Amino acid sequence: MQRSLIRVLAWLSLVCLTACGELPEPFLGNPGATARRLAQPLAARLVVPVPSDTLLPDSANQVLADSLAASLVMEEVPAMAQPAQKTDWQLLVSARQQNNTVVPSFVVRDPAGQEAGTVEGAPIPLRAWGEARPATLRQAADEAAPRIAATLTSIRIARDRADPNSLYNRSAKVMVADVTGAPGDGNVSLTRQMKSHLATLGPVVQSTPSGADYRVRGEVKIVALPAHQERVEIQWIITAADGTERGRVVQLNEIPAGTLDRYWGDVASVVATEASGGVNDVIHRQTTDLAPTARK
Repeated sequence: MQRSLIRVLAWLSLVCLTACGELPEPFLGNPGATARRLAQPLAARLVVPVPSDTLLPDSANQVLADSLAASLVMEEVPAMAQPAQKTDWQLLVSARQQNNTVVPSFVVRDPAGQEAGTVEGAPIPLRAWGEARPATLRQAADEAAPRIAATLTSIRIARDRADPNSLYNRSAKVMVADVTGAPGDGNVSLTRQMKSHLATLGPVVQSTPSGADYRVRGEVKIVALPAHQERVEIQWIITAADGTERGRVVQLNEIPAGTLDRYWGDVASVVATEASGGVNDVIHRQTTDLAPTARK
């Protein structure tokens, strides 16, 4: 449950194919496109009930709840301003006067009703808070949202570390599916090499989906180019057990047409060597360094 509350980021690792033996020249250090971020889909929600202990009128409390939910969504936390159900995590909001300011406070409560974390907002001038203008309330929400999201991440990590069955405390089980779309013996060679190289990096590699935490599937596409050239496009797509995509490793190279129509040989080994590192990075990021502030 906690895992689903936290905005979690994975990366599209773009990998170039490096030299290894007598490889076709275009595979020697020819990189693909620029890496970019892939946000990880989220399943559950964080509910923000309309608060009452904020020194604000009821109408302003609704605006504050709506603003917090919107700001948290921008941080990729699935938040909604509405009454909570039994299975929901909640963000409870209050405020207190401190000299000539008002300090908002945000408490994260788990579905069992236990306090799991607290964030204190930035002080706001008492007069501005009392005027309860929507712009002031939105500013308070925008300021607090990144810290609330970071607190949620810390809560999830702490709980995962305490769970003996979490990936903090055991190796990930990864199913490597058969590669598709490659000419020649590429499907067989790439599948075999990915299994071999990924296993050396720590994950428990398996050929069936039973009990797997993640699934890796390779897709190859050959695109014809002018001057008797072709582009080899390889994507390694990583999905979680629930089917949500967590990241991709993409490899692009141009070679003379027909080079890989029969045997991939050392090329398959180089492809898997580089791509397995990217795949392992995507998996590793699911359990480490997931703070929302780590955006790139």
